[in-house]
Amino acid sequence: MALQRLSLKLRQTVTHSRSLHSSGCGHQQKAVAALSDPEPFSIFRSQENDPACQSEKHLGQYYTVPSSHVRAVFPQGLRARYPQQIKTFNEACVMVRQPALEVISCLKKADYSKPALRFIFYGWEGSGKTLSLCHSVHYCYTQGWVVLHVPNAFRWVKSCRDLLPSSYNKSRFDQPFHATEWLRNFKIINESILSKIKIKQRYMWTKREFTEEGSLLGELVDQGISRVKSSSDVVGAVMKELRLQSGQPEAGFRLAVAVDGVNALWGKTNIKKENKSPVDPEELTLVYNLRKLMKNDWSGGAVITTLSQTRFFYISKSSYLPQELLGEVSGFDSMDPFIPVSVPNYSEKEFESCYLYYMDRNWLQHPQSRTEEGKKELIFLSNRNPAAFEKLCTFL
Repeated sequence: MALQRLSLKLRQTVTHSRSLHSSGCGHQQKAVAALSDPEPFSIFRSQENDPACQSEKHLGQYYTVPSSHVRAVFPQGLRARYPQQIKTFNEACVMVRQPALEVISCLKKADYSKPALRFIFYGWEGSGKTLSLCHSVHYCYTQGWVVLHVPNAFRWVKSCRDLLPSSYNKSRFDQPFHATEWLRNFKIINESILSKIKIKQRYMWTKREFTEEGSLLGELVDQGISRVKSSSDVVGAVMKELRLQSGQPEAGFRLAVAVDGVNALWGKTNIKKENKSPVDPEELTLVYNLRKLMKNDWSGGAVITTLSQTRFFYISKSSYLPQELLGEVSGFDSMDPFIPVSVPNYSEKEFESCYLYYMDRNWLQHPQSRTEEGKKELIFLSNRNPAAFEKLCTFL
């Protein structure tokens, strides 16, 4: 009965009259709109699209990510099915959920003169950890932070065709393709900031190519994109510059390090050396440099990560807690202390909101899926797991 009452409540539409005296968070609501006719909107959609202004009253509602922010919030390489859904629905909407609000609230109150806060989203497979991470990243992006986003750390430890011995350190290996892809994403996300940050030391790439001290960070990034052979070392230089400058009085920026599948950094790889022995994660230049950012020996920012069950090798499918996925000796000790943030399956309200959103987007085509009995069957089959529910609806 409770679910039926919730369903009836959420199916209603309400009338929203816009005030002439809106707060700063509602700056997108123009005062002139108050003179026009009130516009009805669906209860499962939020009118507040600024993550900084969202609160518990928006829980379970979808907000729209502006089209100009989509490539920054959902970079190429994101491992979720969500990028395909954006194309299908012709819009990017994210549900406001408690885990992301918890992290955003901490970021608002943090003292950035202290060591960087570290957050870990954890939960069962498909519970929404990646989108909670993207929601948090969107907040940082709208606040003008430098966003260092690794959308799928497991890609760096899987088999790759372009594994090369490092020209800087013979005991490590470069991955030029992954490095170049990451640099392109980084440039897209932080394009407006790269021209304001200057590097603090001189970098020599070959006997004839170097980047002088005082050059713009954007020039360093372009060096890695145009010279693929040195791209892995450029990624390390970018990470080093941001880590050392963040928190300095003259820096003028805050740094958000976002890693989806952070447990990949301390697991096993599928990459083989010439003698067929496995490559350890720390032997990969990209992983070696990213691990340095996972430490909290720097200030002026935050580290926001997720744990992944689906792509973590040699771990039981029933394992989902940080200590189980990170490994007690290696990853867990490296990340400790951190703030664990549990991401559960949908609540009744969240499931109903998602159900109505799919109906609004005509994603539920089968007539039975739009009935009360059909909805109960979807709840039973998915157990209100976001990913399982989305996959079920794909065939309806």
